[in-house]
Amino acid sequence: MAKAKKKPVHEIRLGCVKAAIWENESEQGVHYNVTFSRLYKDGDEWKDSSSFGRDDLLLLGKVADLAHTWIYEQSQNGNNG
Repeated sequence: MAKAKKKPVHEIRLGCVKAAIWENESEQGVHYNVTFSRLYKDGDEWKDSSSFGRDDLLLLGKVADLAHTWIYEQSQNGNNG
């Protein structure tokens, strides 16, 4: 039986820049990790990349800030973070 692919607990997207927040449980409690990607269209197909150009960097910073805020709020709500 194939294992179901784990999905992020939260996603943040501004324009073509996306943050996926992943929940990880350990003996110390819940922790979060974040992956960032840039979405682009290749013909009719949407793809993503972990490479960012000059014009993506401000959005990347804003998405990172929003991801940090979301994780911080989870820790305030009792989810270790």
